[in-house]
Amino acid sequence: MKLAEMTTDQAQEAVRRSPLVILPVGAQEQHGGGMAMSTDTVRAVGVSERVAERLAGRAVIAPVVPYGVSPHHLAFAGTMSLSPATFMSIVRDLIASLQSHGWQRFLVITGHGGNNAALSVLAQEYVRSELLFAWTPITSVVSDLITDVSAVHGHAGEAETAQMLYLAPDLVQADRLEPGATTLDELSTPARLSRQTRGPRLSVGFDEYHKRGVLGDPRRATAEDGRLLVETAADRIAAFADELLSA
Repeated sequence: MKLAEMTTDQAQEAVRRSPLVILPVGAQEQHGGGMAMSTDTVRAVGVSERVAERLAGRAVIAPVVPYGVSPHHLAFAGTMSLSPATFMSIVRDLIASLQSHGWQRFLVITGHGGNNAALSVLAQEYVRSELLFAWTPITSVVSDLITDVSAVHGHAGEAETAQMLYLAPDLVQADRLEPGATTLDELSTPARLSRQTRGPRLSVGFDEYHKRGVLGDPRRATAEDGRLLVETAADRIAAFADELLSA
């Protein structure tokens, strides 16, 4: 299932047996004082593995890309960011490598929302190509299941923390979790405007949202909530991939 653990002979066999390549992409960026900076990478890999399991051998998982488009987190120590162009170039080159061996169906699973715009643009490049390219976020796939959270929530908040408590509890320092911005009233005007989902768009750094770069109250997260989000996301993405394989 994992391309990195195969020999080249096994990979050659997998082109025919497992025609879908799942490419997890994440980020190296701050997630407040209580969660590891690999959070988005861990979630991308965890969901990718579960999707592949549900596809019962019809997909391989490429090695994760552990860096993403994260300039909005660079005010926080340890964050490492790629430019959108560099990120797109990396994903493009990895796909071209595997396409040269015969794979024609690709699904990118991103654990980091900052990668979304670049993946959307990259998808346009493949519209008229021979290969099928699809990508998906994780948390927004199960947004209907995210309830009883702060009015403002998101990065390093309830949903992401819950997923990490389920997938990698050792990477969550529960005693250091602290609330970030939880209401619109707490946000500066630029930060509040950036939360609009309709009309003009504005991007701001996460230090503009909160001094700790957190949206929501991660202390409210539970591993059980994380299990529901992760497993349901895997179910829904796998159902999409199943149809993609029949295209």
